[in-house]
Amino acid sequence: MMAVVVGCPRSPAWVVEGQVVVATVTATIRATPAAVHAVLADGWAYAGWVVGASHVRAVEGDWPAVGSRLFHASGTWPLLMADNTQVEQIDPGRRLVLLAHGGRLGDARIELSLTSDGPDTRVRMVETPVAGPGKWVHNPIADAVLARRNTEALTRLGCLVERPTTPTK
Repeated sequence: MMAVVVGCPRSPAWVVEGQVVVATVTATIRATPAAVHAVLADGWAYAGWVVGASHVRAVEGDWPAVGSRLFHASGTWPLLMADNTQVEQIDPGRRLVLLAHGGRLGDARIELSLTSDGPDTRVRMVETPVAGPGKWVHNPIADAVLARRNTEALTRLGCLVERPTTPTK
């Protein structure tokens, strides 16, 4: 696996774990795990860091409790799909596991692990298609595309957390 050091931009990586190919990216965000978790725990910030989510439609009041959902749209107007994402597991400041329901595109499990690294946080994002077409075509090429998309997601998450005052490349 390739570790990618960031703030805002990163490069993609994917790994083979046993027989299952999984899209995995890792980034270092210049903030504490609590600060990263605060953005992840803000359901209304979801479309700001998740690539493909155009806007958040609603967030259940107990988000990010296990079982809670946020409702979002994916795509570009006028071709929007109503989707939702549910919290499967949470360990505040350490781990968040989401199940993204992508309608006809299928479902994916996204695991975000936060590890303190001095003053920074190492974020590991693993996405695994679990149902639908995404699972049927799950292969190294599809994972390379997912890894690229998730690299951008971690770049956006890093920017939301760090709130830079000058642009990066």
